[in-house]
Amino acid sequence: MTAVLVLEDGRVFHGTPYGAEGETFGEMVFNTGMTGYQETLTDPSYHRQIVAMTAPHIGNTGVNDEDPESSRVWVAGYVVREPARITSSWRSKRSLDEYLREQGVVGIAIPGTRALTRHLRERGAMRAGVFSGPALAPVEELLERVRRSPAMEGADLAGEVSTPRPYVVPAIGPKRFTVAAVDLGIKAMTPHRMAERGCEVHVLPAWSTAADILALNPDGVFFSNGPGDPATADGPVEALRGVLDAGTPFFGICFGNQVFGRALGLGTYKLRYGHRGVNQPVQDRRTGKVEISAHNHGFAVQAPLDGAFDTPYGPAEVSHVNLNDDCVEGLRLLDRPAFSVQYHPEAAAGPHDSAGLFDRFCALMEQARGTDSGVSATTGTTASPSTSTTEGSKGA
Repeated sequence: MTAVLVLEDGRVFHGTPYGAEGETFGEMVFNTGMTGYQETLTDPSYHRQIVAMTAPHIGNTGVNDEDPESSRVWVAGYVVREPARITSSWRSKRSLDEYLREQGVVGIAIPGTRALTRHLRERGAMRAGVFSGPALAPVEELLERVRRSPAMEGADLAGEVSTPRPYVVPAIGPKRFTVAAVDLGIKAMTPHRMAERGCEVHVLPAWSTAADILALNPDGVFFSNGPGDPATADGPVEALRGVLDAGTPFFGICFGNQVFGRALGLGTYKLRYGHRGVNQPVQDRRTGKVEISAHNHGFAVQAPLDGAFDTPYGPAEVSHVNLNDDCVEGLRLLDRPAFSVQYHPEAAAGPHDSAGLFDRFCALMEQARGTDSGVSATTGTTASPSTSTTEGSKGA
């Protein structure tokens, strides 16, 4: 049996079917993480993307029922080098191949994932298609199908992955705060991390207005990660401007960082091939500290890297930068309680270097109440170890 991966520039890779058979289309990207394939597959930010894993062995620990980040697989297609022949984990309920077939995800195993990754680094992320079984046809025909598929630029996708109705994640232990979290493609671990810190998290649909959000009388507002082009997110941008006008503490990650940037009057742009993996070095501009962080984004914010700049909400600054390419990895307002980062402090999967950002959010909410948390709202560090023991090893 054969399968083919066809890129829109005409490059073709041959392999064997992995998962479901048929055809699928999406933006071709690569993920450099050596762990966390189950969390990657179920991350809504990968909606309409074909993901190639650069780690050579995938599926070693099978699939369990505890680690998914959402209720389904969101990737459009999956590319691996060498699928595991057996699963080796007491937590496994099924093999990855079985899981992909159950979810209808068309995949391919190819010997050249390194060549594919080098090609994308040189040429940039692009449209692609995976074809197997009855979908196979002459390459020229398959290439034409790929070139007719939609591009990621201009794609408005947050509403396609968002919860259709609000729900609540209760605080773990005594409730300290009420957080309104706008779901632009939220991962399950994110409200869990806030719940660990005493937050009752009200998860709202992507199309929620400022009035919807503020009607909860939240102590803080959170905007999540998500897929698509931030230039299309006019609704979330307008909602966030209403939140900033109200002075409610705000924290955003990934797509939420891009929405925050747009709310401040900044532009966004598409990265050549994006950042996807669990090993991205990010530096805090204020402290000089470098954190290894989890990423999944193909767009970034345009902002001055040095010094403060003016916004409709007062002065702001770039708080974090990526040490690989100097792209903006965080923003903060200097006179209002609002900040964001481009990466994933919930780290599912990934390192926990950035977990203190949730503590920083809690500190902002406590300061807005006029109380002292013992946590620095600037650095996110805490004077006591009370929250450090809550950091689980999920996905690590």
